Amino acid sequence: MTTPTKYDVAIVGAGILGLATAYNLTQSGLRVAVFERGEIATGASVRNFGMVWPIGQPAGEMRQIALRSRQIWLEALEASKIWHRQSGSLHLAYAHDELGVLQQFIDQAPEWGYECEAYSPEQVARKSPFVKQEGLMGAMWSPSELCVFPRQVVWEFPAYLSSQGVEFHFASAVTHVETGRIVAAGRDVLAEKILVCSGDDFETLFPHHFATSGLTRSKLQMMRARARTPNFELGTHLCAGLTLGHYANFRTCSKLETLLQRFKTDYPEHEKWGIHLLVSQHEDGLLTIGDSHEYGLAVTPYMQTEIDRLIWEYLDSFLPTDQLEIVERWYGVYAKHPTKNYLIDEVARDVHVITGVGGAGMTLSFGITEKALREAGILDGY
Repeated sequence: MTTPTKYDVAIVGAGILGLATAYNLTQSGLRVAVFERGEIATGASVRNFGMVWPIGQPAGEMRQIALRSRQIWLEALEASKIWHRQSGSLHLAYAHDELGVLQQFIDQAPEWGYECEAYSPEQVARKSPFVKQEGLMGAMWSPSELCVFPRQVVWEFPAYLSSQGVEFHFASAVTHVETGRIVAAGRDVLAEKILVCSGDDFETLFPHHFATSGLTRSKLQMMRARARTPNFELGTHLCAGLTLGHYANFRTCSKLETLLQRFKTDYPEHEKWGIHLLVSQHEDGLLTIGDSHEYGLAVTPYMQTEIDRLIWEYLDSFLPTDQLEIVERWYGVYAKHPTKNYLIDEVARDVHVITGVGGAGMTLSFGITEKALREAGILDGY
């Protein structure tokens, strides 16, 4: 009988949470292995904007985790030589009530520890020259946001981590986990500590725990577009009014409720499908555009053309869609809890699940997993 391989730490899943967990252990001196069911990771971690978005996190713990995550991201990206950009972000306002919420947030930003400032339309034009000027009333500039290309970072980062001693086992589905042991691709593997970063797979491992956790799924539709105009440079991440109702950082603004009531009247279909607009641009020049939010455990495999139409129409309110052509469409699915920002649960002795970061996985991954490792006694215990 073959003696099972033994590790100090086994990580289930090579999405961004699994990779961030592995990175946070590279200086620990521990023997670490990552097990991924696919030949490459293909879940939510490669189906997003590649936005590290600290501005969207509420003040307090989540803001601090996001900033810590950003710091580790920069260290990891510099070390691995993977493309990234310190892009910052612009929240655009084309209505007085949108500008009012942004100004209120900017006014209270120093108290809550945010770095941002008001921009005039002229300043927006200098920062992002393709933004539509007609009707633009102003914007909020935040310098803290980063841009990565999700597919590149998730598929290339394992090579760097391997050079730092992390072992990767792709095409190795983990079908059983218990204290001190996993079953991967049908073989036993021993591990002192186990961290499960399996995204929205609630059925394979610890199904009873997930069934009682309150977690659900969010399905989102996205697309990539190529500019017909040469040298089409966004200059920064972009979003517009509907985004003010999506991120928790704006909930401290007393003017937000009136704005949200208007959105229900002016954008009932966008509200129905949870649509708000973010746009990023990567090294290849293509724009990533989205998204929508359909909540529920049952996820259909079908794309809805109506959702794409609504996304495209709203995009045209601040970027010239006649200069863009869609080259890819897809949907992603992530795990989300209705009231909690993340879950770090010990589901068996020395076995922890890390999930439920919602649409903030790229933003929070390195900070959340560092926190999970400390709670598990792994970083502080060695």
